[in-house]
Amino acid sequence: MTVTATRTTTTAKLLSHPLNAWYVAGWDHEITGKGILSRTVAGRPLALYRTQDGRAVALADACWHRLAPLSQGKLVGRDEIQCPYHGLRYNAAGRCTAMPAQETLNPSATVPSFPVLERYRFVWVWLGDPTLADPTLVPDMHQMDSPEWAGDGETIHAPCNYQLVLDNLMDLTHEEFVHSSSIGQEELSEAEFETTHDERSVTVTRWMRNIDAPPFWRKNMRDRFPGFEGKVDRWQIIHYYFPSTICIDVGVAEAGTGAPEGDRSRGVNGYVMNTITPETGRSSHYFWAFMRNYRLDSQLITTQLRQGVHGVFGEDEAMLQAQQAAIDANPEHEFYNLNIDMGGMWVRRLLERALQAEGRAAAVPTAASGA
Repeated sequence: MTVTATRTTTTAKLLSHPLNAWYVAGWDHEITGKGILSRTVAGRPLALYRTQDGRAVALADACWHRLAPLSQGKLVGRDEIQCPYHGLRYNAAGRCTAMPAQETLNPSATVPSFPVLERYRFVWVWLGDPTLADPTLVPDMHQMDSPEWAGDGETIHAPCNYQLVLDNLMDLTHEEFVHSSSIGQEELSEAEFETTHDERSVTVTRWMRNIDAPPFWRKNMRDRFPGFEGKVDRWQIIHYYFPSTICIDVGVAEAGTGAPEGDRSRGVNGYVMNTITPETGRSSHYFWAFMRNYRLDSQLITTQLRQGVHGVFGEDEAMLQAQQAAIDANPEHEFYNLNIDMGGMWVRRLLERALQAEGRAAAVPTAASGA
């Protein structure tokens, strides 16, 4: 479905997060069989670890007995975690297997255990109704582990509501102003775009034809085509997947060589992979990677791209933190949406519908309420 952008207003209230959804709890290498990772996902503190056979486990990070953080305990046996306070032990299903100074176990001694799966170099967790935890609902991020793509990424602890990160990624015209020294240029705001959507995704497509390549992309073109000079056709195709994953197909090609028609052979193509996990109403875990489909064997290019994108996202982080502070200081303000906000508006609608279906409030409490 194609939609035409309109001007309207949207409340500046920060969105809560659906629970019947997959969220990334961590990179696969972060969760090991040697220790316990503490991470809050969608407002729920988790204790994350691996069993001896390598299976990832996510338990609520609070002992049944006195709510001591299990993440401060230790791993014992083949798949158990021991409370650091009084030594109660729990298996991967969250059931207590041992209590101090007694042989009879209280049958109610359990902690929640959440569905977990590993895909695309990430460990994903489902905090809602476990009977709805369908593995096919994990967003498509196949570039992360495809042999046809190479790249790496990092994690940002973003001091803002996850919706602000989604807004930022769904409208890339901000690059002209926030990232003027690397990827920004005037044509971003001047180019027309198309927005389409369905029940679980939103796509924003923008092409800029016969333009000068900004510094970041000029460098990438010369990595593949040494000494490249001339105009380029540039594209940004933003793919949002419910609830909070955005994969952006980006690149440039020598102008007039057929990239808009599908022939990108005279260009460089990357995918900016982003998946944002709500932590609290005002903080997020932002997992990202930059993947490319050229010069796959060059670790130097992988490192340079990771460092370059790290710098770009650092500029975004500063802006998002300032925006969050301004929203907290102006809780009754309404956002005035422009044409460029259409993609983000559809994302918000999908999230609000999901929250309504779960019977949960769409907005998180304002800062003034003490949240």
